Amino acid sequence: MLDPVDVFKAFQEHRGDAIVSATGTAGRHWMDVTTNEKRDISLGGAMGQTTSAAFGLALGLPDEKVVLFDAEGSLLMNLGAIASIAGKKPANFYHFLLDNECYATTGGQPVPNSQEIDYAMMAKGAGYVAAYNFDDLEEFSTSVGEIMQQEGPVFVAIKIEPDVQNLPIGLRERRPTRSRAQTINELREELGIE
Repeated sequence: MLDPVDVFKAFQEHRGDAIVSATGTAGRHWMDVTTNEKRDISLGGAMGQTTSAAFGLALGLPDEKVVLFDAEGSLLMNLGAIASIAGKKPANFYHFLLDNECYATTGGQPVPNSQEIDYAMMAKGAGYVAAYNFDDLEEFSTSVGEIMQQEGPVFVAIKIEPDVQNLPIGLRERRPTRSRAQTINELREELGIE
């Protein structure tokens, strides 16, 4: 299993000017790696809806690469979205799944059948143009540049180490973040959308 920070660092080298959204417990580490915060969009607190929201962004901005770092718990809450994505075939959509095999935000409960599910096979079977599985950092690091040059929709499942949160929410470390509205407004300004 990979450290999500290492995954983000390897991806960042090939990001270009893609719009990026990172969700789930692991997604909070993206803010420590990003070098273009104005092209980051926060969907925090939208578990189960991040896939659809990023897909909508890709459809609405066909000239921009849109990258979602999804969480398997979130994807499973709205798994039908992969059929819609595959059906619309957004060439600019890159769907990375950070799979830690558990619901880390709520205490580490295991995702049902977590060691058997092949999310990349599900995406490919639904009709994504390409789908990959990674559990080795070197292999991911040497492949991500080529993946980002492909026409989407592309699905990339990555096994990551869980960062289980066991403290009550009120006692957890609060990291300064931009609000969802702020990220949307800054992205609109960055793209010249009134």
